[in-house]
Amino acid sequence: MRGNTFGKMLSITSFGESHGTALGVVVDGVPPGLKFNLKDLQSELDRRAPGNIEGTTARKEPDTAEVLSGVFEDQTLGTPICVIVKNTNQRSSDYEKIKEDHRPGHADKTTMLKYGIRDHRGGGRSSGRETLARVIGGYFAQLMMPQMKVRGWMTKLGPFESRDISKLDINGDYGPYSYPDKSKSDEIKNYLLDLKKNGESRGGQVRVMVQNCPMGLGEPSFDKLKADLAKAILSIGAVVAFSYGSGEEMAELDGSVVSKDSSHFGGMEGGITNGDPIVLNITFKPTSTVGDKAKEGRHDPCIIPRAIPVVESMIKLTIADHYLRQQAYAGFSK
Repeated sequence: MRGNTFGKMLSITSFGESHGTALGVVVDGVPPGLKFNLKDLQSELDRRAPGNIEGTTARKEPDTAEVLSGVFEDQTLGTPICVIVKNTNQRSSDYEKIKEDHRPGHADKTTMLKYGIRDHRGGGRSSGRETLARVIGGYFAQLMMPQMKVRGWMTKLGPFESRDISKLDINGDYGPYSYPDKSKSDEIKNYLLDLKKNGESRGGQVRVMVQNCPMGLGEPSFDKLKADLAKAILSIGAVVAFSYGSGEEMAELDGSVVSKDSSHFGGMEGGITNGDPIVLNITFKPTSTVGDKAKEGRHDPCIIPRAIPVVESMIKLTIADHYLRQQAYAGFSK
């Protein structure tokens, strides 16, 4: 199976299954001498970890990071960094009922069609637990660009909708659901609990803002930053749509209107960053496990609250990769 590596100058290779011994990642291309803090890495993993947000999966995992290589005396060495997270709370019996059942929208059927074998326990490589490797990679990407800020908000979930993020504080506290109106946290919690009780699931939308991204990032023609961001985001299992700037609204606007304000282009023109904040829009599908199977198992009725740090991490990885590519030109531009 190929396709487990993302990035060129900065790359991650993820490994492991949801109900295996451990999952992990090899991060390659991180420069030497960057300050490493295990507590900060663990804090990022805790945002994604199951069992920490009410209304999401009941699986409880500490997701404790173990750094095996690439770090010495709290600094990166410039060598491949390997980090693992051991699984401690598997309940594989929960998945026996879907061993021969292919959930629409999940990779159950297509994995069997492609390989003739699959690990049905938690979805194997198609499980959301694979995303912890991305969060680890995102932590190391951020070390390279400490001035850059990446923040995602849940802008739509069922009856809850708040799309304007222009006035939000990128460093603000918006509660466990990262919803722009923090006062709605209890209502969102109860909504998710009702979904779980009824064996139902729901999709939604996330909007992300990136501030202080360097200008000039992006490699036309085929590696435009917008193209690589699209691949990064769409590689997340539950994501079904991606746009940037005004996105689909562009179909309803005149060129004279669009051209008056560069913000319509979401921080990229010609696939190259222009110095404006990057604004991305992401749509998630409802979780595939529904009905009695959802009631009996431990599944997220909506993946978005735990997926936001994953989205942020893939954006950090993509931008850091392009930042290293741009640095490669520096010696030739003098």
